[in-house]
Amino acid sequence: MSLKNTVVFITGGSRGIGEAIAIRLAKEGASIAIAAKTADPNPKLPGTIYSAAKAIEAAGGKALPLQCDIRDEHQVKAAIDRTVETFGHLDVVINNASAIFLKGTLETDPKRYDLMHDINGRGTWLVTKLAIPHLIKSKNPRVLTLSPPLDIKQKWFGTNPAYTMAKYNMSMLYGIAVNGLWPYTVIETAALNMISRAKSRPNLRTPEIMADAALEILQKPASFTGNICIDEIVLREAGITDMGKYALTPGTKDEDMLLDGFLSEEIHDRIHLLRGQRTPPAKL
Repeated sequence: MSLKNTVVFITGGSRGIGEAIAIRLAKEGASIAIAAKTADPNPKLPGTIYSAAKAIEAAGGKALPLQCDIRDEHQVKAAIDRTVETFGHLDVVINNASAIFLKGTLETDPKRYDLMHDINGRGTWLVTKLAIPHLIKSKNPRVLTLSPPLDIKQKWFGTNPAYTMAKYNMSMLYGIAVNGLWPYTVIETAALNMISRAKSRPNLRTPEIMADAALEILQKPASFTGNICIDEIVLREAGITDMGKYALTPGTKDEDMLLDGFLSEEIHDRIHLLRGQRTPPAKL
């Protein structure tokens, strides 16, 4: 299913996974509205809506940079309306914007808790709600949310419960032809580097794996809905078996990659079968 002339509204796409997805879709001929807060360069967090727009245009797509805080209803409505006014319609919403703080309850202050829930849960819901009146006019409407599979096990709530609840809020929002996407391994991004010094950890993957997986999902028929997908599973089931090209450090083996959170035993088993390994992949 071609994405040429498809209009995409993506939140938080000024850097990282969001920008990588936008660039990948631009290569398919999509028009991209980048709705993010960062308009001015930040030395600690590279990337702005304008630098992302340039990268999208360089990849062959059309770009519309929109400074937008998805916590603000008026800003979201204005950004979506501007997208439709500029490109004529709206086909895809990608809920990528997210706030992260990986600490326990005692270390998490109320402002950080509110920030994660306002952006991750409420923001995702608000963007989707305000986009639906435009999406239902599309011949092939899509909503893709970067959120984890729901796995209500104690271990996910023990170390960073506020973040887990905020991300799970994103996973439970469904509407029309909606799917979720989550990485099997930790992805190297600017935001992650700020909190964990990810650059010193070679066993990560680049955002391009999420971009390619997003493309595969968005090219599926409208009957593919209500799924929370894992990037490596999506790609391997599509016949893409070379995961080495996504390694942050070339030559790192798949089984040596640092695994992301919210992964169930069923997901590990599925990866094991798709890789054709004699021994299961490492568990968290």
